[in-house]
Amino acid sequence: MAKLQKVSAGSRVFDFFNYFLLTLIALVTILPFIHVVGSSFATSAEIARTKFLLFPTEFSLNAYEYIFSTDTIFRALGVSIIVTVGGTLWSMLFSTLTAYGLSRKDLVGRRAINFMIVFTLLFNGGMIPTFLVVQQTGLLNSLWALVVPVTINAFNMIILRSFFMNIPESLEESAKIDGANDFSILFRIVLPISLPAIATISLFYAVTYWNTYMHAILYLSDADKWPVQVLLRQIVVLASGMNYDSESFTDVPPPETTIKMATIVVATVPVLLVYPFLQKYFAKGALLGSVKG
Repeated sequence: MAKLQKVSAGSRVFDFFNYFLLTLIALVTILPFIHVVGSSFATSAEIARTKFLLFPTEFSLNAYEYIFSTDTIFRALGVSIIVTVGGTLWSMLFSTLTAYGLSRKDLVGRRAINFMIVFTLLFNGGMIPTFLVVQQTGLLNSLWALVVPVTINAFNMIILRSFFMNIPESLEESAKIDGANDFSILFRIVLPISLPAIATISLFYAVTYWNTYMHAILYLSDADKWPVQVLLRQIVVLASGMNYDSESFTDVPPPETTIKMATIVVATVPVLLVYPFLQKYFAKGALLGSVKG
């Protein structure tokens, strides 16, 4: 049996400082979120006397009662869920088809198309031309206005293309010998072995759609179609103006700070609940897609 190699003193010192640094970075990352969650459950008195609150001594649900005091928040959450799920599927369909096509070396005009897509990463038409396009296509005041203008993200598509380029060509050649066409190769061979990249890009798109704010402000005039981000912004504005409904509470109205913290929690928690299911694919997919361009 081979003897265990002794760890040198220098290696131990390096490991100590490495763990210390990583722990410090982890605390810097997690403490602000704990502060947000803790402050959202704090009372007005505790918020007033504590500058940096992590764990409130007295829990209060007034901020959440204020946010969920109307059915409007549930309608907005429904809109955001529809836009996020539908938009992610829509974007992944077009991004996957485009990325797979551009990963094929025999595609005519491949370099020119790649150049045009990469060009959009540096330059775009701007807010007014995009608004005019949405208006002329009849998408104003429609949920499609939150999806169609951002169907394909060039950065996400490039990651997918790079991932597909890393797949051995022998797999596709074997499938063609067996009589498979391009769509069969994509959906039966390429996609099943590309789950890490698919999951990673899906998460990128889902977060983008869930955080939709500016497009909703520009393209939606009907408040019933507002996603949750826009509604939460309105709630914060009303709370800042101290326009509270006296019949909604039997105690002191929640302070502005707790309302802001509670809105951050409501807007963030749904994404955090999804992430653990995709976490095992996330790092692998993001790294493998960047091996070669």
